[in-house]
Amino acid sequence: MAKKAVRRRRTISRRGRGRGGRNRSRSRYYIIGGVLVAVLVVTAAFLVLRTTPAGSTSTSVKPVILYVNQGNGVVNQTNFGSMLSFTVAHGFNTVFFQVYREGSLLFQAGQLSSFVTQAHAQGLRIYFALYITNSSQQLPVSIYPLGEDGISLDMSALPVSDQASILGTVKAGFQSGKVAITTTDFTLSLSPDLLVLETYGTEYQSYVHPGIIGSVGVFATTSKSDYEQQFQYALQNSDGVMVFDYAGLLKSGY
Repeated sequence: MAKKAVRRRRTISRRGRGRGGRNRSRSRYYIIGGVLVAVLVVTAAFLVLRTTPAGSTSTSVKPVILYVNQGNGVVNQTNFGSMLSFTVAHGFNTVFFQVYREGSLLFQAGQLSSFVTQAHAQGLRIYFALYITNSSQQLPVSIYPLGEDGISLDMSALPVSDQASILGTVKAGFQSGKVAITTTDFTLSLSPDLLVLETYGTEYQSYVHPGIIGSVGVFATTSKSDYEQQFQYALQNSDGVMVFDYAGLLKSGY
């Protein structure tokens, strides 16, 4: 490489012994340099930006969450794979998968481990979502070592004191991932790893801000363009976005 560079400089010197030769050489370097800069910029943009469900771009480091609510549409071993394919195709990077409802664990440990493996094979993070409606309901501690990326607590029906107690118990017992809370209480003072405010509808966009994750409820949208606007607003103005829920999004055709 060094020898070729020396020959090239000599050739240029012979051909343009004055200012013109230097200008042509300098212009060539400028062009090459400009191309390299352009390539670096495009590469950096590609790494930082990704396609979102709304068809535009967002920072890939932000959680883009699809909530799977078993009360609206059952997802189990038979259709879990198709749910994951839908999730990837629509640009989500995280699934909040409801595995516990009102005191009942819906799956066996082997099934849950399989769900984790399948999600990770698709490059997705998976949180096991727990829908808790009474403080007397026993936490399913058997799910803690199954490899999930996190646990999401849906417990807005409980007093804040009970929520604080449950959060503390889960964080103490589950230390291999993050703990999230999804809540309809926009003034909740608890501090999980991820705090998701259920800001469904444009009337609640004033509560979307950095430090929390905003939400879109498919049921609270009037059209695909309305959904996209709400999605982008939450994504751009908070630390991510959660869409509630898979069944509604599938049915809407968005």
